[in-house]
Amino acid sequence: MNETFDVIITFIAAYFVGSVPLAYLMGRWIKHLDIRQVGSKNMGTMNTFYQVGFLPGLLVMAVDIGKGAAAVAIARALGAPQIVELLAGMIAVMGHVLPIWLKFKGGKGGATCIGVLAFLMPWGIPIYAAAFGLVLLITRFPTFSYSAAFIVFPLVGWLIYHSTVFVIYPAVLLAIPGFQYVVRVKQIGEKSIGLKDAIFRKSLRDRR
Repeated sequence: MNETFDVIITFIAAYFVGSVPLAYLMGRWIKHLDIRQVGSKNMGTMNTFYQVGFLPGLLVMAVDIGKGAAAVAIARALGAPQIVELLAGMIAVMGHVLPIWLKFKGGKGGATCIGVLAFLMPWGIPIYAAAFGLVLLITRFPTFSYSAAFIVFPLVGWLIYHSTVFVIYPAVLLAIPGFQYVVRVKQIGEKSIGLKDAIFRKSLRDRR
């Protein structure tokens, strides 16, 4: 009975931690705008950088990453089995995507995914950061770069952790923001004249 109660508490806590809408709050407090209605219309780190400011963007990034890590940490602190840790991470991401405070209209959950995977697979973070930096250097397109770099996590799960779970789980987890980006990818495609134009940017401030 106590184990079941702990699992329920873990999942509830994961959702509410994940649902903290800091990007929305930063937009309201600093620029008096709804971050979901400007720029890329995403309640996340990159849109906060562009629409609110660099320091608010850094804070949002740190908190959104922390939300994912905290959800898994709560499960581990309660002595939950691995499957509960994995589900808690997914629930935190869903909390970011569907926050109760904003009528279930949130962000895409990419940074929160990073937090989940950082806690579960810490060896993947330096490799992810290197991949992100390399793709960003080539494309100058931050959103594409951090999304493309996620591919390293299933590889890390296979080559470093030697775990089938850590190969499959990142792919399933990352499908949550992946589905959210379908509309954004379509918008970018409509504004571009070809694949090269869609991927490569003239500068980091190019927001086509």
